[in-house]
Amino acid sequence: MGKKVEISGVNTSELPVLSNKEMRKLFKKMQTRGSDFARSKIIGGNLRLVLSVLQRFNNRGEPIDDLFQVGCVGLIKAIDNFDLSKNVKFSTYAVPMIIGEIKRHLRDNNPIRVSRSLRDTAYKALQMKETLENNKTKDPNLTEIAKELGIPRSDIVRALDAIQDPISLFEPVYHDGGDPIYVMDQVRDDEDDDHDWLEAIAVREALRKLDDREKLILTLRFYEGKTQMEVAGTIGISQAQVSRLEKAALQDLKKHVREKE
Repeated sequence: MGKKVEISGVNTSELPVLSNKEMRKLFKKMQTRGSDFARSKIIGGNLRLVLSVLQRFNNRGEPIDDLFQVGCVGLIKAIDNFDLSKNVKFSTYAVPMIIGEIKRHLRDNNPIRVSRSLRDTAYKALQMKETLENNKTKDPNLTEIAKELGIPRSDIVRALDAIQDPISLFEPVYHDGGDPIYVMDQVRDDEDDDHDWLEAIAVREALRKLDDREKLILTLRFYEGKTQMEVAGTIGISQAQVSRLEKAALQDLKKHVREKE
């Protein structure tokens, strides 16, 4: 007996699991005889599938009960549209539909409203990125994605930025065991002209000790205000690589500045 966890009044430890053979029999009854009983059995026998998908959406700020119900809507759509003759496992067909339903819910309930055209461009870019990743040995950059879609790279950058989840100004972006660097530490106040010139000198001297690629990344990110996606497109590497190199460069920069103190 598994541990009792209730979601939307459902005891998840008691959810049934149907074998592939049982599923096919029930689908035949539902599709040939219109059996509501068979349909209900299929829904109940696949609620664990919804639970497994929910693990991908932890810490999204949405009540788990709400996401579970939305996932169930995706499950029911998959059940009603499943083609038994295709000889495809139901889970293979259902999981993308459940994920899609939850993503639509999160997108439509985002407190920051994003136009439909921007959302469509962003999701086309993400789908193309996944397609190119499956066909290549390296991560595609924004220029390659833009070329495949026939969309200007700047439009893709703007669309991808628009669908990013908002974060707190007190979100740590770097931590080396000492004082963390927060988002607010990287926001410039244009109204404050009282610059600490001694600190600026120390930073410039520390920058000279970084290698060329680290200096370029920090310059693009914090002097020109580019996003990590834009930097990735400029340099020709993935956003994940930019993130790793940026963190390492900030660590080196912080170390060199402390040496001057």
